[in-house]
Amino acid sequence: MSKTILIVGGSHGITEALCDQLSAAGHHVLTANRSGSGDNHQSYDATSGDSLDVPDQLDGLVYAPGSITLKPFHRLTQDDMLDEFKLNALGAASAVQQCLPALKKSPAASVVLFSTVAVQTGLPFHASIAMAKGAVEGLTRSLAAELAPKIRVNAIAPSLTDTPLAENLVNSEAKRKASAERHPLAAIGNPEDVAALAKLLLSEESKFITGQVLHVDGGLGRLRPL
Repeated sequence: MSKTILIVGGSHGITEALCDQLSAAGHHVLTANRSGSGDNHQSYDATSGDSLDVPDQLDGLVYAPGSITLKPFHRLTQDDMLDEFKLNALGAASAVQQCLPALKKSPAASVVLFSTVAVQTGLPFHASIAMAKGAVEGLTRSLAAELAPKIRVNAIAPSLTDTPLAENLVNSEAKRKASAERHPLAAIGNPEDVAALAKLLLSEESKFITGQVLHVDGGLGRLRPL
């Protein structure tokens, strides 16, 4: 059955792969971000107070804006931390609020948010993003409880993924090798793998899954190889 799904944030990497996968499956995909284009796209800045143009009924919502502010804690400013919180946490809450009437009209709606492996796994220089995405994980569980049984809400927590957002972390063979070796699976993530999980969470195949933070992290969050 074809669904109408709105993807907020990003036009490359994970969201681009997700758009391709959903479209190939016959779904009607709408996008909202600052830099995209096309007939089903709307310009939207998640931190500016913009209003989303939401259809009458929506079967799926994905909120995927991301940021990576990697600084020693003593160098983080309040503005750094507030900017990440506004984009990641408040932006997600605002998108869900705006889409909620349309989601309630769907017979089986699903919301997918994005966290990071750094919330559950302490990583140096990740204090700002871990705080912001930690709020997203709390929002995920709270909304899943409040909106059940009509609307499912889950989050995906990737590790380092080969996207434009992470370009500075993987822009040389030495960096790629070092990053890969930190993961038990000896690899960094690719957008298609993360998108495939998001696609699953939007589908009826995951109809008994809600309130979960699912890790696509090469084992980094849970495993310690010998």
